[in-house]
Amino acid sequence: MSDAIENTPSSAPAADIHPLDALTGGAFSAETSGERAACLRTWLASNPSAAQLQEVLKELGNRDKSASRLLRERLDEMRRTQDQDLIADEWAASAQALLQAEKFSAEQAAVWQRDAAKAGAPLSREPLASLKIQLLERAKSIEDLQHKVQVQREVAVLLAQRIEVLSTKPWKDAEAALDTLQSDVTQWRQQALALRSDAGWICVQERFTSILQSSEEQLLLVWQAFLDALAVTKLAAEDGNAPLPAVPVWADEIRIARGLPSQLTASPAAATPVKPNPAAKQQAAQAALAPLLEALATAAPEAKAAAIAQVRSALKQHGRWLSADMAQQVHTQLLAAGDSLGWQPQQADTLRQQLVEQAVALAQSSQPGRKLQDTLRQLRDQWRQIDQGAAPNHGLWKKFDEACTQVHQQVQLWLGKARAQSSENKASRQALIDEVKAWTAAQPATPDWKETARALRQFGQRWRDGGHIGEKLFAELQTAWKEAIHAAEAPLKAKQKESIARREALISEAKSLQDGGVFSVDAIKSLQHQWQTLAQDVPLERKLEQKLWDAFRAPLDALFERKSAERSRAPAQALSAYDRAVVDAAQAVQAANASGDAQQIRAALQALEAAKHAQQAQTDAAATPAAASEVAPAAAKPSTDRPVVAVRGDDRPGAKKDTAAPAGREARGPRDRRPERGSRPDRAERPERGPRLSDAAFRAQRDAVDAAQQALRKLAAQAHGEAVTQLLQAWAQRDAAALPAAQDLGKLPAAARTGWSQALSASAKGDAAQALLRLEVAADIPTPAQHHSQRRMLQLQLLTQRNAAMPAETWAQDVATVLASAHEEAAARRLQNALKVLLRK
Repeated sequence: MSDAIENTPSSAPAADIHPLDALTGGAFSAETSGERAACLRTWLASNPSAAQLQEVLKELGNRDKSASRLLRERLDEMRRTQDQDLIADEWAASAQALLQAEKFSAEQAAVWQRDAAKAGAPLSREPLASLKIQLLERAKSIEDLQHKVQVQREVAVLLAQRIEVLSTKPWKDAEAALDTLQSDVTQWRQQALALRSDAGWICVQERFTSILQSSEEQLLLVWQAFLDALAVTKLAAEDGNAPLPAVPVWADEIRIARGLPSQLTASPAAATPVKPNPAAKQQAAQAALAPLLEALATAAPEAKAAAIAQVRSALKQHGRWLSADMAQQVHTQLLAAGDSLGWQPQQADTLRQQLVEQAVALAQSSQPGRKLQDTLRQLRDQWRQIDQGAAPNHGLWKKFDEACTQVHQQVQLWLGKARAQSSENKASRQALIDEVKAWTAAQPATPDWKETARALRQFGQRWRDGGHIGEKLFAELQTAWKEAIHAAEAPLKAKQKESIARREALISEAKSLQDGGVFSVDAIKSLQHQWQTLAQDVPLERKLEQKLWDAFRAPLDALFERKSAERSRAPAQALSAYDRAVVDAAQAVQAANASGDAQQIRAALQALEAAKHAQQAQTDAAATPAAASEVAPAAAKPSTDRPVVAVRGDDRPGAKKDTAAPAGREARGPRDRRPERGSRPDRAERPERGPRLSDAAFRAQRDAVDAAQQALRKLAAQAHGEAVTQLLQAWAQRDAAALPAAQDLGKLPAAARTGWSQALSASAKGDAAQALLRLEVAADIPTPAQHHSQRRMLQLQLLTQRNAAMPAETWAQDVATVLASAHEEAAARRLQNALKVLLRK
């Protein structure tokens, strides 16, 4: 027994331990939420599986929401990781396809990186991080190859220039430099071959391959000509009968060696350099440009461009010799002819530098592709125009060309996207055409024309939203689209044509009804019903349908107007005595309205009401005796009692029944007794109603009443405004006798006017600022801007003072406080605005 008792306390807690407590490190046995969260953090550090997390969250979610948030966050993180892994696999496959493609595209690699970032792919994690680096390296390697091609072109140009320079020196010098030049040319060809042998050469843009090929062909052509000329020169130096080389300097050198006179040696007079005559050059330049400028000034608009080109061609030869005045004249005429650059050779490099800066900025901008293309074309055209009027600048041209090349790459990327988008738009438009054809073939024999029109409108909207494609392709698809949509619209068009013809027939019937002069309500309703049936069956274009409806409604409206005019022109003697009395009373009301006297208007309204009810009162008086005679016999009929069905007594303990309950419904009064089934007491017949007003009398009394009510409202507003104005004048003059009467002020307690009179009788004292604020709060009107802070403070005080009277209850006393103070224009305007509202409540 003692052993069992000792083991009982320790065995009970062991039975209560949760099965997941050991897995979570004691999270289920922890006493506080903080300890439980600490256990879960320790357990989460061991990276449990998603199934374990779900199981623990299921058991712990309802016990401790704070601690279970850690589990939910880990599960969410795992889901996001899984989603990112799927996205990463997809974009990794796309990157592998780009890398393994036969021809790698740097533009597609840039698009891949941009689209992957937009899709939320984890580019900073493997494998996308390494794939991104590989794509960048491949793109950079291709860019390096393209740059090397440009370098090779420049080297080829320099080599050709060296060869040309050697042709102006003695042939011995050229022979001495042959080995070095041979080595440089061979090295250049090896470098060009290495570029072509590179694995990425197939990915280089076509224009760079053509640049390298043309540079090599030009260099080899010059080099071969140099070797041939040098070989001929050596042979001519050794053999006196050998022909002379084609190089003038070398041929003259061989000629001198043979003892012949030199053909390049100038005479002593000619050897002396002759300085050019500036005046003669200026005259020649002016003579060359004068007719061109005259032709430019008189050229037709379509010939302006050719005339400008001729002037610029002449400026290349004679521009440096023009005087300042002539240069300014050329510049002015070029600008007038539409040339935006004009001719300012001293500013050519400045303009070129500006174009270089614009090209660099354009390469770094984020403008759309079309605008980039147009701007790039404009920059190149401007550079070409500058080169036409001034000497070239190769250094600036190189910078400008590099910037333009970068922009061109962006334009090419945009063009690729545009072509892909155009292909998608073409496919979607072609699919829409096929869908329209299939829809046309699937239409039933009697379709819902409204649904048909709705579907056709949707097809048209989808075609308009189909996206941009080329003009030629659009013209082809537009023809197919028109054929398909016209075939789809044909049944609806035929039905609409039929509906229009039927509606025009209804319009003709309505016009004939108008011309007949007979007002037939049934005929009008029949036409309107037919029109509604047509309108609900076949929809038309909105403007056309409205136009037809207006044409149909016009004759019917004319019929009703003519009927109303005939009714209004009915002879006066046709009115009954009752109608004549009402019309006369209505005319008296209109006359009272014109007088502007409220008492006369009210008296006229009472007379009109008396005239309306006079005939009814006579009819009621005549019908009263008959009604009384019929009611008396009905009241004298005895009621029939029904047998008792059940009686409820007092069944409480100790209750006594001294008297028997009344049998049946005898305890109830006669008004509770109901007749037997099938019997019904006689009812008194309703008295005859008085005669109804005619249309003319009804309209006359209605118009008179409406006009009277409007006149009374206007007079009441005028009287109220005059009373408030009179009150303010009494305050300004402090004259209690000028205070309006209580009935003029409106709904005002009698004691309030007495208080106002006393305030005006005393001398001015006190401050009205607080009272004005209370009045504005009571009237619920805005307070001037300079008093907003005081009004907010007053409202806060009113919220804290529970037992204090509210402004709506004490506004009469607040008015007295204002009237007791000194008169001010600003205070008077505020008081007037408040009283306009308060005196009408």
